[in-house]
Amino acid sequence: MALTILAVFAVFLLLAFFRASITSWVLAMMVVVPVVAIQSRISDTALQVVYVALFLFIVFFGLPWLRRAVISSAVLKLFRKVLPQISSTEQEAIDAGTVWWDGELFSGHPDWNKLRAFPKCGLSGEEQAFLDNEVQQLCAMLDDWDITHKRADLSPEVWQFIKDKGFFGMIIPKQYGGLEFSAQAHSAVVTKVASRSGTAAVTVMVPNSLGPAELLLHYGTAGQKEQYLHRLAQGLEVPCFALTGPFAGSDAGAIPDFGVVGYGDFNGQKDVLGIRVTWEKRYITLAPAATLLGLAFKLYDPEHLLGGEASRGITLALIPTDTPGVRIGRRHFPLNSAFLNGPTQGDAVFIPMDYLIGGATRIGQGWRMLMECLAAGRSISLPASSVGGMKLAARTCGAYSRVRKQFKMPIGKFEGVEEPLARIGAHTYMVDAARRFTALAIDLHEKPSVISAIIKYHATERGRIVINDAMDVHGGKGICLGPDNYLGRFYQQMPIGITVEGANILTRTLMIFGQGAIRSHPYVLKEIAATQDTNHKRALLQFDAALFGHLSFALSNAARSFVFGWTGGRGIHVPHGHETARYYQQLTRYSAAFALSADVAMAVLGGTLKRREKISARLGDVLSLLYLCSATLKRFEDEGRQAEDLPLLDWAMQDALFKIQQAFGGVIQNFPNAVVRFLLSVLIFPAGQRLSPPSDHLGHQVAALLMRPGAARDRLSEGMYLPDDEQDAVGALEAALLSTIACEPLQAIVEEARKARKLKALDELLRIAEARDAGLITADQALQLERDYALRRKVIMVDDFSPEQLRAHQA
Repeated sequence: MALTILAVFAVFLLLAFFRASITSWVLAMMVVVPVVAIQSRISDTALQVVYVALFLFIVFFGLPWLRRAVISSAVLKLFRKVLPQISSTEQEAIDAGTVWWDGELFSGHPDWNKLRAFPKCGLSGEEQAFLDNEVQQLCAMLDDWDITHKRADLSPEVWQFIKDKGFFGMIIPKQYGGLEFSAQAHSAVVTKVASRSGTAAVTVMVPNSLGPAELLLHYGTAGQKEQYLHRLAQGLEVPCFALTGPFAGSDAGAIPDFGVVGYGDFNGQKDVLGIRVTWEKRYITLAPAATLLGLAFKLYDPEHLLGGEASRGITLALIPTDTPGVRIGRRHFPLNSAFLNGPTQGDAVFIPMDYLIGGATRIGQGWRMLMECLAAGRSISLPASSVGGMKLAARTCGAYSRVRKQFKMPIGKFEGVEEPLARIGAHTYMVDAARRFTALAIDLHEKPSVISAIIKYHATERGRIVINDAMDVHGGKGICLGPDNYLGRFYQQMPIGITVEGANILTRTLMIFGQGAIRSHPYVLKEIAATQDTNHKRALLQFDAALFGHLSFALSNAARSFVFGWTGGRGIHVPHGHETARYYQQLTRYSAAFALSADVAMAVLGGTLKRREKISARLGDVLSLLYLCSATLKRFEDEGRQAEDLPLLDWAMQDALFKIQQAFGGVIQNFPNAVVRFLLSVLIFPAGQRLSPPSDHLGHQVAALLMRPGAARDRLSEGMYLPDDEQDAVGALEAALLSTIACEPLQAIVEEARKARKLKALDELLRIAEARDAGLITADQALQLERDYALRRKVIMVDDFSPEQLRAHQA
């Protein structure tokens, strides 16, 4: 009997594992149930009961028309009752955008060959030339200390250069005078500028992100495009977009700003049909300099002048800032950043109907329009600005750790410093991979709403980790502001990116899994759509297919999680490559476990899952890390599987996989249902939690890579601005790194002579001269050592000022 039970368990496990259809389950039950019933030697009466139950099961589940009429119909009614209420703004957020690689991760069995088949991330010749010339010139013009401390703004020359060279028109098609760059190029430009100046990066990225240009491109009328896109591309208009207000931050659906349809006088014309708009907005980037104001507000038509309902929903308008009644307030001052940011207000400002973006046909579609266009800000601008700073931190920390010595040893060789260096290098490698991969999605005409939330959150959060570690490595050099401090402003400004486009706390706890569980799941959105379909017959057909597909999907993921939990993913067929095969297997295992956990959480917690933000956040962490790992493997493949990069790949992947394990542990430990806690623990970790974080030895390899000039270090920091001027702080550090390595044999000669008391001078420069005069080194070698001393001193020294120089600039 025990063997029979074991065989039955194996049959059911295989059926579930391979996602058998409902017909296959019915056929299996027709064979298995009689065999088990007969072998169990139950009474004839009990056997008859079993056969009747089996017959009913076969009839109700094996006959599709009867299954739909009885089973699916009843479940559909229940589903309609228990389905949590979804607000209109939530529904529009769910409907907006497209599903891309996140759908594969939700599938429980990602197609890794599909990942590898995506095009390589790269730039066209024209885009690369712009990066090498115009962007290089712009970066050379930027003096971040002058921008942030003296002017609190870009210089007039820089402003003009940005406008003249088309930086405001990167996303605008050439037919309107724009550059028509790919998302990949857009991201690369912002990354490079951000590695030099956060203020300049924000100034460049905002007109190319969520704002008038993008909204006009997607939704503007032909007349609006002709009127404004040429001027935006040439920098003749400075745009901003006003969404956030004092009483509606992340809850944009609650914006109190409103417009009322009516008649008024405009530009000398009387009785023009238009809207009187009242608003109060804040945190609006470029508002203090804007000539063109994008505005979101709720539209009301109490007199039904447009026909239809009185409340028309969130609507978008484009208003020249010289329109009577438009007020641009004074500047905000976000954490010592000098980019222009401020409030704007208007009280019953009359605008004609043709100021509405897309015209009257787009009334009430504003939230959907915003959700679809937010992909640019979240997917391109913010990740690129974070990565620019991360590359700067990785490049400079590696060099500084090699040049700066304590106890006669480079500080980077201390294990305590190796630890943050490893994090800096690996996080930069992984986030840069995700930046490129996400930009690729935009270039493939995707609008990845879930992925955009993932990359925005993790790029900015890991950027914060990297800059904190970089400040620790630099010590006093990092905390003393001045022209020679290349990290201080990045450290101060990092929380800005974390706050904008949706605060990271909300992005993690509400958006990533909250949207992904519905948007990216292969069946949930179909089930919800069926509940909303008023055609009963069509709804029942759709719901039946989705319901039983979902059941098969859930059973499969449970079986796969259990089997792969024992094997650690071994046995899963993945793309060839000994360096990466285990990572693909482990990610497949955790994809199945994630899909299972998501289904269990939604089924058991239902509508209360919204309020279980910590569980939602941990499931979001799993999805996010699966995505970051996918992007990292894609990068490694695209760059030719470089052996030198393996420490970066291994540390990033092992750290992420360990954190996935921790996130699952947190979900299981804190799940409110004890039975579910036990089942998830058995199915996901039947052999326990066996992964470990990256080893100290691996961290040592990453730290050594950052401190050693070479191809791997160059690939890690590729795309950042590297000045060749030794008077520049970063340029001096680069020169000092090469000089330090070249001069170490000469320094060893001088040090050996000092220990042997052949040299008496106490000062390093005098000792170099003494060694030259004694014939221990040549005159050229002495000059080389003197230059090395000067470079090291410049790198180590910090700025100092008179009290007058530190007083706030008075306009």
